[in-house]
Amino acid sequence: MTSLPERKATIELIREAVSQGARLPQACEVACISLRTYRRWLRGGVVAEDRRPSTERQAPPNKLTQAERQRVIETCNAPQYMNKPPSQIVPDLLDQGVYLASEATMYRLLHEAGQLHSRGRAQKRTSVPKPTTYSATGPNQVYCWDITYLPSRTRGVFYYLYLIEDLYSRKIVGAEVYEEESGSHASKLLERTLIAEQCTCCQLVMHSDNGAPMKSQTLRIKMYELGITPSYSRPRVSDDNPFPESLFRTMKYCPQWPSQGFASLDEARQWVGQFVRWYNDEHRHSQLNFVTPSERHQGKDTAVLEKRASVLNEAKAAHPERWGSREVRNCSPVGPVTLNPEKSKSGELKAA
Repeated sequence: MTSLPERKATIELIREAVSQGARLPQACEVACISLRTYRRWLRGGVVAEDRRPSTERQAPPNKLTQAERQRVIETCNAPQYMNKPPSQIVPDLLDQGVYLASEATMYRLLHEAGQLHSRGRAQKRTSVPKPTTYSATGPNQVYCWDITYLPSRTRGVFYYLYLIEDLYSRKIVGAEVYEEESGSHASKLLERTLIAEQCTCCQLVMHSDNGAPMKSQTLRIKMYELGITPSYSRPRVSDDNPFPESLFRTMKYCPQWPSQGFASLDEARQWVGQFVRWYNDEHRHSQLNFVTPSERHQGKDTAVLEKRASVLNEAKAAHPERWGSREVRNCSPVGPVTLNPEKSKSGELKAA
């Protein structure tokens, strides 16, 4: 429906166009109305108002009376029907030889009475909040940590690897193996990690999943003492802490992984120490443009990648026919890293 002010403005524009020599049908077409609509709006030289909102409409002849409507509400609220929807009530009444109204009418009357809500004991569905987004522009800004099982040679017995990873550089900044899961072990590892990284006074974010050690009171108090902001994955969402999970996969699928399990706790600790040294100092990470986590952590990645670009450019200059119109491989440093980036409407990830 078009309001009266909009009608008057449209008619005025059409009249002005006609006075300037335009033909009325073409002026109405430009105004996106038909000639018939123009004549219906303009009656006797006066712009008429739309009377549909103010018109009094007669009640349909098949409308339920007030008594019948009240009987439907009372029936739906009866003890035997109070927990059933109209789709169950109507067939039951028909089996008793009673017809009050259709299912659609019952739904409409319950809605008008403010009773169209969940009639069972099931809880109402709740929307899952979006994960918190953090972006790291340098080392020692955002840490991710998790615990994984390390199998022993005794069936059903496991050791537990506590691992802290720097989001920006992917460097393993803390890793220890214990025989049990405990918030006390996690708090001690966190404190030793911050001392080793010399960032006890940094504004640090610590992200983890919702495991018992991660939310233990001991660890929370230690994080509060150190000025660390805790961050947790969403409940029952498995991919909100992807970086440690990816690192665990790299660890357990490397050729040196002992497929038969670890013979002792000391052996597990020794193997993890060797893996951490290899991962930090030798492993060229694909998501860091194939520089090691230690090089990225120490800020040496830019120089390493510039040297690679120089070598490639010299090789291309020596044999340009081998490259043709193609550029040398990308040797640009990786920018900031975002934890749980937001998704655009098209489904693509965008950094915070």
